[in-house]
Amino acid sequence: MTAVIAPGEPGWQRLNPWMLAVTPLRQLAGLLPVIAVVVVIGIGQDVGGRIYSVLAGVLVVLFTGMLRWFTTRYRITSERVELRTGVVFRSTRSVARDRIRSVDVTAGPIHRLFRLSVVKIGTGERAEGREARELTLDAISAAEADRVRQRLLDPLDAGGPDRSDAPAATELAALSWSWLRFAPLTVSSLVALVAVAGAIGQLINDVGANAVDVGGVREKLTMAPLWVGIAAFAVLVLMIALGGSVLIFIEAWWGFTLVRELGGTLRIRRGLFTTRSVSLEERRLRGVEVVEPPLLRFGRGARTIAVATGLGGRRGHGRGTLLPPAPRSEAHRVSGAVLAEDPSPTASVLRRHPLVALRRRLVRATVPVLVASAALWLAPVPTWVAWAVLGLLPVAVLLALDAYCNLGHALTSHYLVTRHGAGVRGTVALQRTGVIGWTVSQSLLQRRAGLVTVTATTAAGNGGYSVIDIETSEGLAVAEQAVPGLLEPFVQHDVSGVTHPLGSTA
Repeated sequence: MTAVIAPGEPGWQRLNPWMLAVTPLRQLAGLLPVIAVVVVIGIGQDVGGRIYSVLAGVLVVLFTGMLRWFTTRYRITSERVELRTGVVFRSTRSVARDRIRSVDVTAGPIHRLFRLSVVKIGTGERAEGREARELTLDAISAAEADRVRQRLLDPLDAGGPDRSDAPAATELAALSWSWLRFAPLTVSSLVALVAVAGAIGQLINDVGANAVDVGGVREKLTMAPLWVGIAAFAVLVLMIALGGSVLIFIEAWWGFTLVRELGGTLRIRRGLFTTRSVSLEERRLRGVEVVEPPLLRFGRGARTIAVATGLGGRRGHGRGTLLPPAPRSEAHRVSGAVLAEDPSPTASVLRRHPLVALRRRLVRATVPVLVASAALWLAPVPTWVAWAVLGLLPVAVLLALDAYCNLGHALTSHYLVTRHGAGVRGTVALQRTGVIGWTVSQSLLQRRAGLVTVTATTAAGNGGYSVIDIETSEGLAVAEQAVPGLLEPFVQHDVSGVTHPLGSTA
């Protein structure tokens, strides 16, 4: 049955014909290890039968790719984006244009070989831990992908306000190779390297190879003192970690640029082998967050992350990253440029919290260590175990001091700024107009200390950003000043009974 198309609306379109080559090549690349194993195992046995089995599998992959191209159609109208697939079991997915929150364009090595791209159109909705109602156009030409991206994000095309007076595209940030010094300070790079090293080690073990036998290395290590072997192994691991983390950084952030485009769109482009392009509408931006993990803090580095609606989860699964690991000063500069605020709100001088908040952190950090150590002293375990646990006490104290030093808040003309964290320090600048409600909470111990936690509720980012352990009257005053009138109907109640403006009980 032929779909009815409104006058002036485009008809159904096919994906790019080169998809007939791209899909099989990608699938065959994933099957190469299996093919290699089949061929190796088949040596000395029924080689012909195994080769025929491999060829049959390749033909199935080729046929599947061809069938997918012949049965896939898409179209973009003034109101919806639609994708239709299947022959026997036909599936049609549709997303309203006004629900689109992100348009991401990626291109892996094989796609780039044929000048193709993959366009992912998301609504930012989540269902069962994964992206819901996301349409993927895999694959269309790179030029067509850019036209689709611009059209879906163009407010004029969707009937939005006239932006003819909008400024030209402006570059807000670009990659500096001096930032490579932060590559070894990223935990994700080290974790990835450990996984790769483990896989290589398992492969060497499976094939029976023993690298330390080469050149008599095993004999030399056996004769050397134990500390020499441990030191050599540590140096080897460190060298691999440093070199690998730099390579991972280069692949991920090659050609990075952050641009404000005509029409009010932030666009992040990056990637060496796999290129990525993420577009974020500024009208959905509610603030920024400067994140400083422990290793980056040690090197005076930080990341800048967007607080926006429609990113699809906590920190957008990478979509909201506005800046790679970079100097802390650059992270604050970029956050100010993104928010069009000078100086940046994230660099504001923050108001310190009462000293009683330090006492709370010291108690919560040290009491569990002392209790666990005392229990181990009384338990039938070796004495050194209790001493080992007690040795964690200085670390706990340092973390408590760090957590207190990181507490702070401020109000600017347009933003609520809050900072907290032990180890990982996060500074958030949240638009005051983006606050849709307040949650005021106070535990029994907080009440005895005269403290309160005030959380600004928003539809963006994590859904709420807290000013933790602030003096009670000051916390209520901050909430009232940030969004005048929003908390006023409830401030006369006891803090433990403050009602959220949206109807939930804080």
